[in-house]
Amino acid sequence: MKKIILFSFGILALSVGCKTKTESKPNELKIALEPKSGTNTAGTVVFSEKNGKVTFTANISGLTPGVHAIHIHEKADCSATDAASAGGHWNPTFKKHGRWGEGEYHKGDIGNFTADASGNGKISLTTDQWCIGCGDETKDVIGKAIIVHKGQDDFTTQPTGNAGGRVACTAIIR
Repeated sequence: MKKIILFSFGILALSVGCKTKTESKPNELKIALEPKSGTNTAGTVVFSEKNGKVTFTANISGLTPGVHAIHIHEKADCSATDAASAGGHWNPTFKKHGRWGEGEYHKGDIGNFTADASGNGKISLTTDQWCIGCGDETKDVIGKAIIVHKGQDDFTTQPTGNAGGRVACTAIIR
């Protein structure tokens, strides 16, 4: 009898715990960008997941005014002074580099954004092609890095988009 009661209580606790988790705010990860390559570039990156879609938002400061590229890179390693330790673009589906949503593109090809005269920029993207911690190697952003580049992505040059040096980096980890 005790076993049945304890077992029933365990199932009740598990189902309440799962229900609470599902009803709580969506899966969210907020991380800070760190300057690289001798710059003062900084900011925050937020990934949030709801209803099978991930929204990515980056707020960046300390940039030179103008257009800059931002990508997801393959390794959660920002240890190198130039962020080369983050490796190349995250490309788990082995596509050509390109513009997000047009033809072929890497899963890490987020795109360009513009920094204003004060060096501040923002970019946002919502997609069902990413997940946060789901374990699907073709979708999971955990274990990757965000790189902000000195220049803009031309969406043509393979495999990088000719976006220039890496001015900020953050590992996408919990």
